[in-house]
Amino acid sequence: MEISVTRDVFKLAQVFTISRGSRTDAKVLTVTLRDGVHVGRGECVPYARYDETLENVAAQIETLSGEITRASLYDLLPAGAARNAIDCARWDLEAKRAGKRVWEIAGLPVPGPEITAYTLSLDTPEKMREQAVKHAHRPLLKIKLGTPDDMARLEAVRAGAPAAKIIVDANEGWTADVYADLAPHLLRLGVALVEQPLPAGDDEALRGMERPVPVCADESCHDRRSLAALKGKYDVINIKLDKTGGLTEALELKKDALSGGYKVMVGCMVGSSLAMAPATLVAQGAMVTDLDGPLLLAEDRETPLTFDEAGVHPPAPELWG
Repeated sequence: MEISVTRDVFKLAQVFTISRGSRTDAKVLTVTLRDGVHVGRGECVPYARYDETLENVAAQIETLSGEITRASLYDLLPAGAARNAIDCARWDLEAKRAGKRVWEIAGLPVPGPEITAYTLSLDTPEKMREQAVKHAHRPLLKIKLGTPDDMARLEAVRAGAPAAKIIVDANEGWTADVYADLAPHLLRLGVALVEQPLPAGDDEALRGMERPVPVCADESCHDRRSLAALKGKYDVINIKLDKTGGLTEALELKKDALSGGYKVMVGCMVGSSLAMAPATLVAQGAMVTDLDGPLLLAEDRETPLTFDEAGVHPPAPELWG
């Protein structure tokens, strides 16, 4: 089996800002597996938060050769972007070989569309209200926060989109005191979920703290091994394939999380439809689906995912799976 990796860049429709910085494009790695007859593809987005770069993730991928199975891959690479791209490419290749869809191979029900959040970039309150007005027709808005001045931003978005369901993502940007002060206001403004309010390495303060709005672990949750440390601190976990290291682990994490009493959010890095395609399977029945990466792009893959009033649809076989 031949393994190749390429770097692809997709321009964003507008500058995208979170508490850690801004970007104007999405830089991704595309893995292609060829067996001489069939081709499977997967995409990953290396994330600097986890010390990943395009260079070191590509290097991880390029060390592999031969017939790699999903089981052997679990032992060859740690959870992260490199394993994700290869795992998803392997699922795609297996589906092509079998002439079936991935969900059939995985023993999953036929998937359907899921309403996805649409993310509003971090900006001034005035600019964020303008964004909210523009996207007020969307049923679910996600707000990037994580600064000392977030209350004005939240009020502005709620004023701009009074009927939309809102979730907020602090990206580890608050302290325990800031979160405790904001929590009653999140409830007052109808926020349905708050994502990673405290830094992953400093979230012990959440244990036993009153949580009037469900709190979701993002940076604090990577794979199944993360779950034990989350008890008493989080109500929801955010499953991202670039954290779990692929669809295989993501499905197992979802199963264990639900069994452990957590609700599930399925999220993404900013990537193309190829990166979101496997995640649409994990998103089935999730409390929150946040797979809006392609909606933030000015350009996408051929045969992109379909987004409409019903939500994000499962991929066509020409794209993946």
